[in-house]
Amino acid sequence: MIWLHNIFNFLALNLLRLFAFLPYAITIFIGYGLGWLAAHTLNERARVVKTNLRLCFPNLNDDEINHLAIEHWKLFGRSVIERSRIWLGSGKQITDMVTINSAITLGDRKPRLLINPHFVGLEGGFMALSVLANQHDWPRGAGLYQNMKNPYLNQKMIEWRNRFGGKSIERQSRLRDLIREVKNGNAAIIAPDIDLDPRDSVFVPFFGIQANTITSVSRLAKLSGAEVCFMTTTLNKDRKGYTCKISAPLPNFPSDDVEMDTARLNQCIEELVRERPAEYYWVHKRFKHRPPGEPSLYT
Repeated sequence: MIWLHNIFNFLALNLLRLFAFLPYAITIFIGYGLGWLAAHTLNERARVVKTNLRLCFPNLNDDEINHLAIEHWKLFGRSVIERSRIWLGSGKQITDMVTINSAITLGDRKPRLLINPHFVGLEGGFMALSVLANQHDWPRGAGLYQNMKNPYLNQKMIEWRNRFGGKSIERQSRLRDLIREVKNGNAAIIAPDIDLDPRDSVFVPFFGIQANTITSVSRLAKLSGAEVCFMTTTLNKDRKGYTCKISAPLPNFPSDDVEMDTARLNQCIEELVRERPAEYYWVHKRFKHRPPGEPSLYT
């Protein structure tokens, strides 16, 4: 069946190339359409989205949940199609789509961790920062990635992400590579709001629910002496592009309490999500792992 995989990879690659060079308005329209179809298809991820929304927004009725779920799927579909332009388009195409507003001096070579929550625009923020770093000869950004099931597309994704000088580091690898990058003045970009293996994680509140959350941000900040800032990429009001906002460093972070630091990050991310609930990645099983003795929230 290798030939079938090769055909799929060929078609997927050429579809991405097509979307990368279509007029931007058409790309957005197609993305919204695919998202709308996904929202109205009975599948596991559609159920996950509504479960997450009901858990996090218990004050919303069924009609409000359904409306929010559809809006999320449309934005998620848009973001998936937009990745063609982000991964394959020119630097100008990327910076035309994503504007960066920073409260810190970019390129100053300070040890720094950028916390990039899972909003639909997160990929664009990372790539726009890479383009600017390449243009201004700033230190590169280093980001963690999760391996895809398709090895061919996984390798292509790494190549596309790194084409402006950024570095992709496998999430499952040792953290010393990331620490080295930070100490060399390269900003490390981390998305900690994902439920991974319970190892090196703690259960801390997220929307009032105990969520399995990695502790690596607090530990990395302490080991590298890095300051920690939020990097949030969200849709503009005119819905024609995105703005990536990089915050000032979190004060008094890290502390001597890793669990308290991790809970603080979750609280900060929750506040950002409440401002733009439709843009958050509700397709993830954020509450997949449960504390001992608690049943699954997704069955």
